[in-house]
Order: sequence, then C-alpha cells, then structure tokens
Amino acid sequence: MRGNAPGAHPYMANALPETKQAMLAEIGARSIEELFHQIPADHRFRGELKLPAAMRSEAELKRHLLGLLRRNRSCEENLSFLGAGCWQHHVPAIVDEIAGRSEFLTSVWGTSSSDHGRNQAWFEFTSQLAELVRMDFVGLPVYSWGCAAGHALRMASRLNGRREVLVPRATCPERLSVIRNYCEPEQMESHIKVTLVDYQPGNGRLDLADLKRKLGPDIAAVYIEVPGYLGTIESQGAEIARMARAAGAEMIVGVDPISLGVLAAPADYGADIVVGTTQTLGIHMFAGGGLGGFIASRDEDRYAREYPTLNVSITSSVKGEPAFGLSLLHQSSYGLRDKGKDWTGNSTYLWAIASAVYMSALGPAGFREVGELILAQSHFAAKRIASVPGLSVAWPGGFFKEFVVRFDGTGKSVAAINRALAAKGIFGGKDLSAEFPELGQSALYCVTEIHSAEDIERLVGALAEVVRP
Repeated sequence: MRGNAPGAHPYMANALPETKQAMLAEIGARSIEELFHQIPADHRFRGELKLPAAMRSEAELKRHLLGLLRRNRSCEENLSFLGAGCWQHHVPAIVDEIAGRSEFLTSVWGTSSSDHGRNQAWFEFTSQLAELVRMDFVGLPVYSWGCAAGHALRMASRLNGRREVLVPRATCPERLSVIRNYCEPEQMESHIKVTLVDYQPGNGRLDLADLKRKLGPDIAAVYIEVPGYLGTIESQGAEIARMARAAGAEMIVGVDPISLGVLAAPADYGADIVVGTTQTLGIHMFAGGGLGGFIASRDEDRYAREYPTLNVSITSSVKGEPAFGLSLLHQSSYGLRDKGKDWTGNSTYLWAIASAVYMSALGPAGFREVGELILAQSHFAAKRIASVPGLSVAWPGGFFKEFVVRFDGTGKSVAAINRALAAKGIFGGKDLSAEFPELGQSALYCVTEIHSAEDIERLVGALAEVVRP
C-alpha cells in the first residue's frame, strides 16, 4: 500500500505516522510488519493496492458515492421476477413508520432502563410467529434463513449426540453453503456431516427411496423445506417426519412464513423444529446485511435449553401489570461468551419489530388473502409463460410463488435471454443452469402479490420476442 500521507486521513484520526509509532511502542512492536510475521510469506500481498486518493471534502465524498449508486439498477425502475432467497413483497408504510420510531430504532440493545417497549414488541413477534408455525417457543431472529437452519441442525446434534444430517439436494446453494459452515469442516472435532438427499425428477419433491437408504442410527436430523428452493410444495411432510422419528432423528422444517395463510403449518405434519426467513414479513430487499431468520420449537425444556438465541418471556410485575424480559440469557454467547450453546448476533433484532407490525397488520385473513393472491398470480404467470413457443414449466402442478422455466427449446442460453430482458427493463429469473445442470437451460421465476396481470403480460411479450429465432 502507499506510504503515510503527510497529514491525518480525514476519517481516521490515528493515521498520522507519529500516532502509529506511539501505538506500536505501547504494544512493544518496532513496526507494523512485526504484527503480521506469523502469516506465511506466500499468503501476503506484496504489491500496491490501487486505491483512490482520500477525499477530504464531505461534499466530494457524497458526490462520489451517489455516482456509484447510480450505476445500480433497482426493482423500483425495473420489473423484477427474481427471488431465490430475497423476494419482492409489498411492505406497508406502517411497518417502516413504527420500526423507525426512536424508542425502537435507538434501543435495539442496551440495559433494561433503555427498554421503551422493545421487549414487549419482541414478545409480540415471537408470539405471532409461534401462531403462524403452530409452535410454542420462538427465539429472536438470527441473521438469515441459512443461519437459522445451521443453528437448528447443531441443536439437533446436541440433543441426540449424532453427527450427520440429511438435507435436500434441491436447497438454495447459498443457504447450503451457510449450513455447511455451521456444520464445520471435517478437520474440526465438532464436525457434522451433511448428506444430500436427491429429488424426484418428475415432480421436484424429495426422493423417499433415497431418504430411506440414507437414514440410519447416525442421523441427527432430517431437514426439508416447504416450499422448496425450486418452488415445489413438499406434500410428503408427514411421511418424512414418520421416517425421521422411526430412525430417532429430529424433524426440521424450513418454511417461508408468507405461505402459511394457504399451506399447512409445519407442526401439523410433524416438525420438531421449524426455521425460515423473516424477510417476507415486512422486510425490504437489500444487500449487505441480514434479512432475518427464525427458529421455533415446542415449549419443552430439552429444546428451550439448546437455543443459541435471545428469548423473551412475559411475567407480572409487583403492580400486576405484564412485564417482559430476556430469559435463558446464560446459555447464549451473550451470557457465556465462547462457552455459549452457539454464537449469535443482534443485527436483525430491529426486523423483529418490523415483522411484528407486519403480522399485526395482516392478521389471519390478510395472510390467507396474500397467499391466495400469490398462488393465483404465480400459476397464471406459469401458464402464460408456458404458452410461449420453446418454453416450458418444469413442475406446473404444485408450487408456491416460484417455479422453474425451461428454455432448452429455444436454442438460447438463460444468460443471453436475461441480458435481452434486462435491455427491456425486466429482470428475468435466476439462472439455474450451473447449480442444477440436470435441468438444462432453466431459470427460477418468482411472482408475488406485487405483480399485476399487466406485469405478467409484459414479461410474456418480452420473452416471446427475445426467444424468437
């Protein structure tokens, strides 16, 4: 990197050479190089990073950042059919209004005296989510769906002492990567083996014969998703739960909670632990931070004491009024640090309040209406897309919100088609050709309640034009 500038960096007060030397002297090092001597030489970068000069004016910096942001293409000015883990749903204005209030925005964490309704709002989030998934115990949200699944698999392993888990092969690659990270590398003592279970080519659902072959006395948990990453609705949940229990394994179900107005709750078909995303519950799409994931279970001591999350309880104060506070804090990384049940963080606690507002605004009837609308619009879109010559839908019979479109009949790649759609102001579906090569040139399309019939017809017209020979 470049040498020290003659003055301090405008945003780094400790950038002056004499300040650096004073800090090095304090810790007993003669140079910055000494701080990194333990890093092997072939792992060190010896070149010079081509960094821009420091901008010493706030106005100059703002102009630079706005220029970078203008290079982005957002879903506000483009029609988007992307999903695959971050979905475009309507967020009512009341959600942003309440989540942005100072008593919530500035007291996400702190002492009891800083709680101005935060704990009660958190309790409302856990209570409402518990009703949705029909479980009794819900922790505060973690960073993402993948983190929630990883935590749940580790919980299952701690519960029964087994060191292998079964996960669908048709799982979001990003989510599967997070799960593998949580299950740790083979070289580590606490490694949990992740074994993938195949899906049936004819309908996209889990292959029960493959599941039966892989179930055994070493399996800690069987994990499934409803709806699955490829949009399919797993209708074999009860049978999968029966098979998992017969083998002594925990049954973990990952779910998109926006679907629970029209689909059965995981507890109804045998889930022991339920995980999923909270992004569909009033959280805007964004990058660079957690979208939120949840963990839920029955209110049994054996489950409650394995949670790595913060948990909120209700009791009565001396005046007989309800009081809210954190419970089981000692078992988390907040209470026991590196000796906690697992690691967690507070990056998505504000989203718990946003989700509580969203669930309150919708209510049971609202969830049913949104779910029915998503079902109707997505199936209408699939039927219209399949009418375009050369296009087909992989599993048109049973899906929620997302579905796989095959383009092999066009003789063109998904990448080329998506580039042509982008030129028309449309974001096409996520390219699956590398992740699932057996599906050929295919893409995952997402249709939610925000898509109108006119939006769908615009997409169909654009597809017909770009795939034409």
